[in-house]
Amino acid sequence: MSVAFRRESDEEHLEPSFEIPIPPGPNLVTARGLRLTREKVEALEAIPTGDMGEEEAKKLKRELRYWRARLATAQVQPAAQGDAVAFGTRVAYRLGRQDKTVVIVGDDEADPAEGRIAFSAPLARAMMEAEKGESVDFGGKAGAIKVLKIEVVREE
Repeated sequence: MSVAFRRESDEEHLEPSFEIPIPPGPNLVTARGLRLTREKVEALEAIPTGDMGEEEAKKLKRELRYWRARLATAQVQPAAQGDAVAFGTRVAYRLGRQDKTVVIVGDDEADPAEGRIAFSAPLARAMMEAEKGESVDFGGKAGAIKVLKIEVVREE
């Protein structure tokens, strides 16, 4: 239909709003990650929607659906043993000539700026199951990462 025959109130020309994408695979979480997810749901549920505009309310409901789904599917992982890189461990490693430290956590808990990376991130996947002193391949380079230290992270 020609644009000339549409009323200005027709919303078909607007961009559709999609659900927030859920990361593929299982929703593995640390005890901290479960607590943070629960707190996020509670905080969103506590927001009063009475004075909110329609778009703002839709956005809030979309975000709440995401976090409720993540809470419902959360799988708390048992504490790691600490003898190898695993979910819930803090890993000190050397990549190139730089020493860095990361904690391996769930997708929603990841915050690279705080040194928390998702277990699904390429760096984490490359180091999984490596032991202290072991070198692993990364980025197409053999032995690019050397694991320096592994420690189990308790709830922070």
